[in-house]
Amino acid sequence: MPGPAPTIAQRLLLAFFRLVVSTFFRRIEVAGADRVPAAGPVIFVANHPNALVDGALLLTTCGRRPVHFMCHAKLWRYPLLPRVLECLGGVPVRRVEEHQGPVDSRATFDRLFDSLESGVSIGIFPEGVSHASSQMTRLKTGAARIALGVAARRRVPVVIVPCGLTYVHRHRFRSQALVQYGPPMPIGEAWLREYAADDVGTVTRLTERLREELRKVTLNAPDWETLRVAHAARRLYKPDEVRLSPDQWVELSRRFIERYLAAADEPEMMALRADLERYQARLDALGLRDHQLRRPISWPRAWGRILWRSARFAALVPLAAPGALIHLPVGWVAAASGRRLSEDTDDEATLKVMTAVLLLPLVYAALAAVVAWRIGPWWALAAAAFLPLSFFATLRVLEAQAQLLGSTLGLLRAVRLGDEVGALRRERERLVARIRAAADAYADPAQPRFFGEPR
Repeated sequence: MPGPAPTIAQRLLLAFFRLVVSTFFRRIEVAGADRVPAAGPVIFVANHPNALVDGALLLTTCGRRPVHFMCHAKLWRYPLLPRVLECLGGVPVRRVEEHQGPVDSRATFDRLFDSLESGVSIGIFPEGVSHASSQMTRLKTGAARIALGVAARRRVPVVIVPCGLTYVHRHRFRSQALVQYGPPMPIGEAWLREYAADDVGTVTRLTERLREELRKVTLNAPDWETLRVAHAARRLYKPDEVRLSPDQWVELSRRFIERYLAAADEPEMMALRADLERYQARLDALGLRDHQLRRPISWPRAWGRILWRSARFAALVPLAAPGALIHLPVGWVAAASGRRLSEDTDDEATLKVMTAVLLLPLVYAALAAVVAWRIGPWWALAAAAFLPLSFFATLRVLEAQAQLLGSTLGLLRAVRLGDEVGALRRERERLVARIRAAADAYADPAQPRFFGEPR
């Protein structure tokens, strides 16, 4: 069943969302997209760490059109957003915890059933609400109830595809994101027989299965401190010459967390964690990063790098200045609104994106009006075409400047703190050897080694 084709409005919104997410994130890596069925109804089930950004990423990477989403009913309170959500087939869902008495969800389920039976895919975030926890929260049973309910009517075959969303820095502009699709889960005859005999119990078992599958495509730790230690161990374990893709660093971090939790009470593991935390604390106190300690840097070489990077930085500033005068104030307002107006830390990125999306067209329209008034309408049209191009040019130049400035400051610190950096570098070498020995001792023998022998 190919399903209905997306409308023109849906195609335009999809192109707009692609532009937005590719602008906010410097890199979006998609893994497992070939696992998504090309035809037939699909229920995408994803974790929910970043509010509306999660839906935009799933929508623009899953390869299926259209996708209708179960959305929190509170989103219908925002201006303009209800029209966008309804155009995309969004279905408002009211949470039981937020209402006095029972909530009748039959109309919601009927609408989702009809969507699936017409060949439309749907997206569900079974955690219920977006959150900023270091691991998935308890899953609601709605996804399992919909999948089993539609399959039991036997009008269409139903397939669930788990989707893991991982962000390197969730709220940071020009960060990276990983979208990972797991193996599809058909709701076949075995599930339907269990559902016919025990509907409530089968819904619970399928929800638990969904949780297991989602954990395979997400990064989960009992707390942020453990997650930070796992990232530190991954950085030290990785050979210096190897560059990891987001897919690879998530998988390696996941392995470190799993094996650490399996041996967390071992004295050797407890001592290693304490030493890793002390090492990271010393780096933070000195304003250094781990990669700056990988190789010794001589004074002549360091100053040569600093002078070269400073010259590049100075050359880029004039190129960025014209566009920056227009776009940096918008960026500042968007960042401030994300920090100050967000009710929870998980919706900060969403507010940044929404603020920028609303402000930029207004700024462009005002500038075009001024040009039309002072010079003429044809110049105003030229300005309207030039301004979006200047945004992307400024974005690239400022990004390069930020990278140059950050690396130059780190290099200056590494040179100035010679003795302390030397002691830290020796400590780093000891930690690398201990982490690799721990990996040899505690790694799951059923899993192939990440970097091969002897690493």
